[in-house]
Amino acid sequence: MPGVLLRSIAVAALLIAGLAPVMAQQLSGEEIKALISGKRVYLSTPYGLEFPLRYRANGEVNGDASGFKLAGMFAPKETGKWWVEGEKLCQKWPSWYNGKTLCFSVRQTGRASISWMRDDGLSGTARIEG
Repeated sequence: MPGVLLRSIAVAALLIAGLAPVMAQQLSGEEIKALISGKRVYLSTPYGLEFPLRYRANGEVNGDASGFKLAGMFAPKETGKWWVEGEKLCQKWPSWYNGKTLCFSVRQTGRASISWMRDDGLSGTARIEG
């Protein structure tokens, strides 16, 4: 019986260890660059839709809100700039957010998922595709 108990504990430990990458881990500036550069990031919205952003390796970020009904209230597509400053992802759009620079802390929550918190406290989640 003790052998069965030890095997059960070992299996449980392996399962818990396998879940470790799912736990949120604050990313460094270099980790942020490696994770999103050249990738498409889909921001989750409260409406159940995803807002796509393409983070190009050259520092451009492309946003496309043309699929959203509210897109008529602002430019539906825009190209801005992104960079990493310290441990934060920053971006600036020509007209979105009135051209204000916004910076975010990023936590990795899975192999292709993140949570983010903007400097003003707004937060959310996103998934990443190559």
